[in-house]
Amino acid sequence: VGCTVTWTKLAAYEGRMISADGDKKKTLMATVTGPCNQILRGERTALCALSRCSGVATESRAAVDLAKSHGWDGLVAGTRKTTPGFRIVEKYGLLVGGAATHRLDLSQMVMLKDNHVWSAGSIEGAVKLARKAAGFSQKIEVECRNLDEATEAAGAGADVVMLDNYEPAKLKEDAKAIKGKFPHVVIEASGGITEETMGEYLSEHV
Repeated sequence: VGCTVTWTKLAAYEGRMISADGDKKKTLMATVTGPCNQILRGERTALCALSRCSGVATESRAAVDLAKSHGWDGLVAGTRKTTPGFRIVEKYGLLVGGAATHRLDLSQMVMLKDNHVWSAGSIEGAVKLARKAAGFSQKIEVECRNLDEATEAAGAGADVVMLDNYEPAKLKEDAKAIKGKFPHVVIEASGGITEETMGEYLSEHV
């Protein structure tokens, strides 16, 4: 909008945690110069985008640190769902916070859900159709509700098996069984996992 933004050295380092605790409640991040009417025109939009990204990064860092505190060396990934129009902002916030983006957009991986399985007639049929369409270079993930579905998905050639809406104890049991039979398959846990419950879901097999 005809303005110039000069970032401070403090803001130049991606992933640096800047705390508002203590006596210093405010930290200068950037200076904007330009006509007053232009600054006012872009101010709120810019602040909203920065605040949203910063919030996602902060929550991501908290989740990653929590997982590491339990000695877990897997990846904490953000939800696939993003705010309309803010996908890049929120995915960037995940990366800065140390989390994985899962996938940046729908083109990065094939994800098979129950409606795809119903349409194809079976999990195996859905995986085979997806592989035929996506080719050898695309990963295929299948959302599974139990061990039988996960075993069928892995056996059909799925690269990632998502154990969805599991209880922690059952998740660990089934994940161990799947990895024992299909060690190359990535196991993902999803559904009902929050910062408060994450510690219960952490497993060497997920």
